[in-house]
Amino acid sequence: MFAPDRLTLGIFLPLRFYAGDMRVLAGQAELVEQIDRHDFAAVWVRDVPLFDPMFGDAGQVFDPFTYLAFLAARTKTVALVTGSAIFSLRHPLDLAKASATIDQLSGGRLVLGIASGDRPIEFPAYGLEHAERGERFAQAVAYFRQLMQAGRLAIDSPLGRFDDAEFLPKPATGAIPLIVTGSSGQSLAWIAEHSDGWLTYPDATHNTQGPQRLAEKIRAWRALIPDGGFRPHMTNEWLDLVDDPDHPRTPQQGGYVLRTGRKGLIALLEEWQAAGVNHAALGMQFSRRPAVEVIQELAEDVLPLFPTHQGPSTIAAAW
Repeated sequence: MFAPDRLTLGIFLPLRFYAGDMRVLAGQAELVEQIDRHDFAAVWVRDVPLFDPMFGDAGQVFDPFTYLAFLAARTKTVALVTGSAIFSLRHPLDLAKASATIDQLSGGRLVLGIASGDRPIEFPAYGLEHAERGERFAQAVAYFRQLMQAGRLAIDSPLGRFDDAEFLPKPATGAIPLIVTGSSGQSLAWIAEHSDGWLTYPDATHNTQGPQRLAEKIRAWRALIPDGGFRPHMTNEWLDLVDDPDHPRTPQQGGYVLRTGRKGLIALLEEWQAAGVNHAALGMQFSRRPAVEVIQELAEDVLPLFPTHQGPSTIAAAW
């Protein structure tokens, strides 16, 4: 999924926008199997505990860990990624147990995109304060990291404590990468020190200055990484890929969705790669074409230009 100076492609779920009818998600797992066979680098699932009609987006509907376990059994090589697990809402023990289980069952394919949460309605539902999500996020990350250590542990955290117990199972490769989304209430220096990678969103206006600003942001973050080692940067795009390959890049819905032909998409991905992006997660839930057609075109005409990295995980080796 990650290699220095290279960009790989993943697919964001759901493949179709949920608007009150679960039948829209029928057949999605079979398409994920195709995504795996085509050798896309990753498939991403979102974490939205409650559908807030005022927010207008139910996410990918299913519980992310349950669904990733289901997809793990139906795929072979594709990385299984949360985009993003809300670390401020759930207890680190539960996050670690579910994550390490999926990682073991999938042969070490789990990558955790993590976030502090952006939907205020969810925090009182958990008995938590929305205003404290940044602090709780940092505490949850520290607790999670401690649980991944070998042997019997003693943990004393604001989120809980225990002494002389071992956490099981351990991840398949010794660690599960934690990819911080946005700021998650933290400073850039904190993200550089505590994350295994960084997911930020692209410039919604898609103007000529977007890639330059993105490159500056990535350089500033990487300059703060304590050991100077490689840490991947990711971004994503909601895509309406038209069948005319020459269709120009045209922002839709206030820049939230990009309508374009494949030549425009390839140019955008090349700009991101030059800016230092290592992985692009493409969502097609707003696409007007059938998902199977979009996946096939991406696989045949775009993916060969941004092939999945084959070899030992750079992240696992670093941690």
